[in-house]
Amino acid sequence: MQRRQFLVGATALPTAALAQGLDPQDADIRFGTTGSIFGKWNANAQGRVALAMSSDMRLMLEDVKHYGLEGFEPYSGQVAAFRDNPGALKQLAAQLGVTICSLGDLPRRQGAPPMPAGAYPWLGGEGRDILINEMEVCARDFLQPLGIDHWKNNMGARPPGGPSDDQLKALADTANEIGRRTIRHGVRLSLHPHIWGPMEREHDFRRVMELTDPAVVHIILDTGHNVLGGMDVVKIADEFFPRITELHLKDTFAQYRGNRETPSQDAHYIGKSVYAAVGQGGGVDFPGVFAVMRRRGFKGWAVFDIDAPRAGDGSGTVDDNIAASVNYLRTALGVKLPAARGGDGLFKG
Repeated sequence: MQRRQFLVGATALPTAALAQGLDPQDADIRFGTTGSIFGKWNANAQGRVALAMSSDMRLMLEDVKHYGLEGFEPYSGQVAAFRDNPGALKQLAAQLGVTICSLGDLPRRQGAPPMPAGAYPWLGGEGRDILINEMEVCARDFLQPLGIDHWKNNMGARPPGGPSDDQLKALADTANEIGRRTIRHGVRLSLHPHIWGPMEREHDFRRVMELTDPAVVHIILDTGHNVLGGMDVVKIADEFFPRITELHLKDTFAQYRGNRETPSQDAHYIGKSVYAAVGQGGGVDFPGVFAVMRRRGFKGWAVFDIDAPRAGDGSGTVDDNIAASVNYLRTALGVKLPAARGGDGLFKG
């Protein structure tokens, strides 16, 4: 082989590999992370912790690229500086070679009507009409210009005692109306069942899925929350596959598999986190979930949704946690991400 032929062939290899996708069996699965890893925990006098997420968008995007990930899903508070200027965020992401793949919840625009305190607008309570209108405005004016085609939403807090059937019906009605409005702008509403939220347990989940229109209401399947809510994540992934727009990848611990009662917020925010980096807790059957996604030809994002580590929890730094998740995907699932090493990332907290 002549030198020129060799050089052309050598430079073509990375491009060809990229075209084949990072997943060894399904080239249409793309990989990224949410913004929850980029933050720091602060504790109050009672020892209850709260996560302060970073708003340094450039640094976060650069770190996403550093680990070979393709996409970033910021939380609503992390895009405040771009809420009225999505073009600037799109330009920055394109410059750094990262896709803004979705958004976590609703970033309020300046001058928007205030949401009533303590209400449950997703469940048909006070503020429902404000919520619906704001969701459509955000889809039209923020998500559509960014090219985001699905939108993660937690649906607010769980009412005391869990939602009644009437509240679940109201949630379904609200989701159907929002979904009909956002799809006009190319955005699929994607509900994110979350512990301590209205779709925490399997009954809640199934009831809302039964009452919503599959054409306009989709789901983001969070592997950790699904297990923590007492569900079989592999079974749920297979059964509801047509409605899944994205996977949130987080682990939990084996003790929570098949639980009949969800861990309390106090246990999580005062004691040890109930979440773990991907493959580090033993609670989620990630090979089983990916077997479903690969067999059925998933076309969408699989993103880490792991919290920043807490001081003294034994999991190391932000870098260590991202590296652990990346390397688990490499070794256990064959995902073609570059090997990661804790300590060499950009975000230092």
